This record gives sequence, structure tokens and C-alpha cells, in this order.
Amino acid sequence: MKQNSSKGFTLVEIMIVVVIIGLLAAMAIPAFQKVRQSSQDKAVLNNARQLSAGADQYFLENGVSTVALSNLVGATAYVKAVNTVAGETYPAHYTQGIAITISSVAGARTITYAP
Repeated sequence: MKQNSSKGFTLVEIMIVVVIIGLLAAMAIPAFQKVRQSSQDKAVLNNARQLSAGADQYFLENGVSTVALSNLVGATAYVKAVNTVAGETYPAHYTQGIAITISSVAGARTITYAP
């Protein structure tokens, strides 16, 4: 009597594994993108919060109501550095009492920070 012993996987088994991996990836990628967008938004809001605090300090020390970004950011300024995380664009001037609007966050979103 001869037994037919086959070692390895059949084509059907390999196809089932590939389909399962594809389904898992299809569920994980949107969740990853959502978490990425949320973390980018939080980092941008944190930068806006720091710029707002620096602008408020500048207003108090200089008795003015408008300040340029170049006066706020620098090695000896109120904010040491503003690191962009999603290619966003920060306003060039800040006015006391006006919300800060950051545009082109990841090329598509706009975020507003109202202190």
C-alpha cells in the first residue's frame, strides 16, 4: 500500500492566506491614516498655541497689537522654532484678539486656533 504524503501548501490554502492578509490591510490602512491626521492636527495646534503665547508676551512687552512671525520665532525670540509636520503655512502676522488660521495642513486642511 502506497500513501500519498504531500508536504507543503496547496494553491487554495495560499490564496486564502493572501485574501485574509488583504482584508486585514484594508481595515488597518484607514485607521492608520486617521491616527496620522489626528496627530498632525494636534502638532499644528500645539505650534499655534506656542505662537499665540509668544505673540501675547510680545504684545505685553512692547505695547503693540500686531507682530510679525519673524519677531516671534528665532534663537533669541519668544518661540525657538516652529517645526512643520504636514507642510502647513503659518500666518506672517499676528493681531491681538484675532484667531490664528493655519492653512495647507497636509495640502488640504485648514486649522483655526482661537485663544
